[in-house]
Amino acid sequence: MVTLHFAEASPGTAVLVDGARLAAVGPYEELAAANQDARLRRWPGILTPGLLNPYGPELLEATYHPDPREADEYGTEPITGERAREIFRADPARRGASARRGVQRLFAHGTVAVAGELRDRSVLDAVRRAGLAVGQRPPNLPGPPSLSPTPLVLLPALAAGGPARFAVFDVPDRATLVREGAGTCVATVLGGRLVYRAR
Repeated sequence: MVTLHFAEASPGTAVLVDGARLAAVGPYEELAAANQDARLRRWPGILTPGLLNPYGPELLEATYHPDPREADEYGTEPITGERAREIFRADPARRGASARRGVQRLFAHGTVAVAGELRDRSVLDAVRRAGLAVGQRPPNLPGPPSLSPTPLVLLPALAAGGPARFAVFDVPDRATLVREGAGTCVATVLGGRLVYRAR
């Protein structure tokens, strides 16, 4: 089914999604008038091409993302450094499950692509299965590894015929997104699928 995504603070950038591709990009009123049978998804904030997180290896291979069932032992926040290395040394099979949970955290921050050389097969599998694009690292990395790095790296503008890959942030404009960060994400779409929706 064709779906029209529209964010209230960016009505000039609505997208019509047909399968895994963008059938059209343009003003909401024009796309709605020409596609009256499309399912409508209305979001608060702005619709963007989504973010590239340049810290793929650091966040998915060197960070342990605890399972909620492990909260008593490990808490709920990502674990880095020597403690993460100890967890992976004790049970290398945990890396794949951790990476899958890490990908979900990235989705919740509007990430649609990662960069950096991923070497672990289970992490590569998690990234591929999730549909995350893999890009090149910018020449200057933005500060320490983070789910919401500063500055944020937005992907190029959306275009008809391109992949249906974008994110929506509950902010009034891009300047506020830069100031408040990727934690303002309310929806992430990859391959035309809604992979994250804020509750």
